[in-house]
Amino acid sequence: MTNLSEKQKPQRGRICPERTVSLEEIARRKAQRTKLGLRCREIFEEIRPQLIEKYYNWFIAIEPDTGEYLIDPKFLGILEKIRERYDDTDAMLTTFRLNERGTCGRL
Repeated sequence: MTNLSEKQKPQRGRICPERTVSLEEIARRKAQRTKLGLRCREIFEEIRPQLIEKYYNWFIAIEPDTGEYLIDPKFLGILEKIRERYDDTDAMLTTFRLNERGTCGRL
């Protein structure tokens, strides 16, 4: 049996190597997300008892700097409300579900 090609195949690389994110930047972003999530979780725990009876299993998006929140029964509805309200700003929000755990299922 003969070898079809003696050439080595070129190794594949990134399509856009100039857009590669460093490990330090990835770690910084992860820490920022964790900090944001903890701040929003504190606000969520404060307002959840007031809202859970009337809006059980609705989605809630919380903006941690102002404490403002948006609620909607559907996920696509909450996304649209977020776009309408915060599209022109750099606001960072976290979305929860108004139930006992604040999640949409088992993790």
